[in-house]
Amino acid sequence: MTTAESDVLEAAEAFGDALAAEQEDLDRKRFFGLVMRCNQAIEQEIGIDYGAVCGDDSCC
Repeated sequence: MTTAESDVLEAAEAFGDALAAEQEDLDRKRFFGLVMRCNQAIEQEIGIDYGAVCGDDSCC
């Protein structure tokens, strides 16, 4: 794994941890809105529709 790939993986893990912490504090509707905004930001930044890629709970 390259340094860049390792950095991306580390950032993704930190992002996942932050979302998990928010999920504990927000009700389902507000958390879903947060996830949707994050998905939009990811799509704008890197051009991948994360919601479509990881729509299946068994995948991600």
